Amino acid sequence: MDRLAAMKVFVRVVEAGSFSGVARESATTQSAVSKQVAALEAHLGVKLLSRSTRALSLTEEGEAFFPEARRVVADVEAAEQRLRGGTRLTGWLRVAASVAYGRLVLMPRVRSFLALHPDLRIDLRLNDGFADLIEQGVDVGVRLGDLPDSGLVARKIGGWRRVLVAHPGYFSALPDGGPPLTHPRELAAHNCIVYTEAASRNIWEFVGAGGDVARVRVAGTLQTNSSEAIRAAALAGLGICHAPDWLLREELASGELTALLPAWRSRTTPIHAVYPAHRKNVKKIDAFIAHISN
Repeated sequence: MDRLAAMKVFVRVVEAGSFSGVARESATTQSAVSKQVAALEAHLGVKLLSRSTRALSLTEEGEAFFPEARRVVADVEAAEQRLRGGTRLTGWLRVAASVAYGRLVLMPRVRSFLALHPDLRIDLRLNDGFADLIEQGVDVGVRLGDLPDSGLVARKIGGWRRVLVAHPGYFSALPDGGPPLTHPRELAAHNCIVYTEAASRNIWEFVGAGGDVARVRVAGTLQTNSSEAIRAAALAGLGICHAPDWLLREELASGELTALLPAWRSRTTPIHAVYPAHRKNVKKIDAFIAHISN
């Protein structure tokens, strides 16, 4: 078994989320891809992937091995690039992302990427609408959430969860600190800030430590289509919000916002980098995706 080749296949399967996607990319069969991963598992003596008819997920051992495997593969590919003529990146790279994620999460990584590649220029296009990458000439897009079958190549670069938070002032302004909040169903008695662009909108879903699922219909005095307005409203003490962890990370760390019902979590939502299958600027795209991956 070629261990490096098997590791490359394993990494791509995790990034793509399926054996079939990797098979299409590499012009081989799904069975051949599966055998490569199985051979790697046999060599390591552990199961890396949990397979079912509907989903593919990392096992506990796979979670531990994946970042190390990705680092090894990236290091080898970087060494190969240096031998083929260096890693100097030039010209333009066009990147698309949503407004809040682009500003809060992507922009710091763009800054550090440009510092590594001073001859490169980036055209960062932030828009909360759907961007047709091919039509708009975008090299790589960052998508939050499940992907439609668009014909684009997708690499999983991370994940996020919604967190339930409020400003301490929200509770202190209520008589006797407000209604109790020990279970998600009690959110129905609270003023909740609703994000209108979410697929679930005013139905908030939580998963308990034992796997119990709670769905609650919420309402409040404010709803908005802006994720950054959600954060501002929560900071102003206008209610409870259920928003992405990346949106509220600084406020939670500083104590400005308080996490509620920590025993109840939301499901993990994937983050993908996507690009056209017949892509140009291969070196720039690969280097950028590696840099922004968690």
